[in-house]
Amino acid sequence: MTSPLVFVKDLVKTFEVQKKAPGLMGAVKGLFSSETVTLTAVDGVSFSLARGEMVGYIGPNGAGKSTTIKMLTGILTPTSGTLEVDGMVPFRDRRTYTRRIGVVFGQRTQLWWDIAVVESFRLLKEIYEISDHDYGLRMKEFDELLEIGRYLDQPVRKLSLGERMRCDLAASLLHAPPLLFLDEPTIGLDVVAKANVRAFLAEVNRTLETTVILTTHDLDDIEELCQRVLLIDHGKLLYDGPISGLRDRYLPEVRIRFDLKDSALSGKRLEISGIEAENLGQNRFQVVVDLRKMASADVIREVVNRYPVVDLSVFEPDIEEVVGRIYKDHGRALPGAPVSERPATQVRASSIRRG
Repeated sequence: MTSPLVFVKDLVKTFEVQKKAPGLMGAVKGLFSSETVTLTAVDGVSFSLARGEMVGYIGPNGAGKSTTIKMLTGILTPTSGTLEVDGMVPFRDRRTYTRRIGVVFGQRTQLWWDIAVVESFRLLKEIYEISDHDYGLRMKEFDELLEIGRYLDQPVRKLSLGERMRCDLAASLLHAPPLLFLDEPTIGLDVVAKANVRAFLAEVNRTLETTVILTTHDLDDIEELCQRVLLIDHGKLLYDGPISGLRDRYLPEVRIRFDLKDSALSGKRLEISGIEAENLGQNRFQVVVDLRKMASADVIREVVNRYPVVDLSVFEPDIEEVVGRIYKDHGRALPGAPVSERPATQVRASSIRRG
């Protein structure tokens, strides 16, 4: 059996902070005496990643995501637990280890601000001791996938956010690291730029088998790119598995929406399998089915048999809605905009129509 690229076991990180009393008197008292409290940012987290996996690491602000990533990148030393990446301990073997990872932060750049992009690439080539042959091949690949050739002679400060992100992604992969950390890689990008970044990451993961750990509040990134998701809150790992399992565990329901031919029923109270249908107007109704109690197929069969249905669609919850429910259950608020249901053309939906 192949050993995992990343192995984390019972990882803990605590911080000692001074507890200060409020107000001016509290500040004065703190000059002479202070109370120290221990905060646990990461609490017994365990997981392993195989080579070539692309994993989403999500959670609300303050959940422990950034602290975990800082330990994985070697910036922080764990308080206790086991942490190994590619046979190395990040904080102990940091000089060697940093040559084996790539890091992209959506709001920061590793490129030099006032010089041409290509000069940043040449500097990174020397820092990572990349051969001329490998450098030439990778620059060609990056131009084919990201079209960065047009930006190479421009200073970084003159690039748009989307253009800079393309160049940052290329820079992070120039030395062909087996592990790539992405923190909010599409933040602030428009729809087209996001699609380009996602397509590039999927291709890199497929062709180079680069293992990717993605942290983001844009759950569309997770759904588009990741087969597996890790969910952390209050320092504890709440879930580790496929996105579909996240729905099944935390929000096991579907919405059955149907349009009726008979307008006389539009003002009626409809009940299907003991569930009152919501009247959405214009002969349209919706039933929310709890899959723990009944099968959606049984409800669909009853709807079609009892009423003159001309159109019927089945919607699964959006991933943002699922995570929003989890945060709500744990006393958190989902970052970002309010949840909105995607149209049938964009969600996992099935539809039937009667002529």
